[in-house]
Amino acid sequence: MKKRFIAGAVCPKCSQMDKVVMYKEDDSDWRECVACGFKDKMHFQTKARELETRVNVTEVEKAQEVQVIELQPLGKKH
Repeated sequence: MKKRFIAGAVCPKCSQMDKVVMYKEDDSDWRECVACGFKDKMHFQTKARELETRVNVTEVEKAQEVQVIELQPLGKKH
């Protein structure tokens, strides 16, 4: 089991910073404090749907919004 430290994390029990590790066990995510031994299962919220902006629109959607205007040449003037 590979444990990795969470930078800047503070232990909820002993309040020490940079002592919390995270690891996977039995398809669950766990965090544990190496200073005091506090351990609990992490529960992540489901990701909310991203709002559409002009930055995250796909290339296909951008292509559908392109407007093509054809200009006819003017007749010759004498």
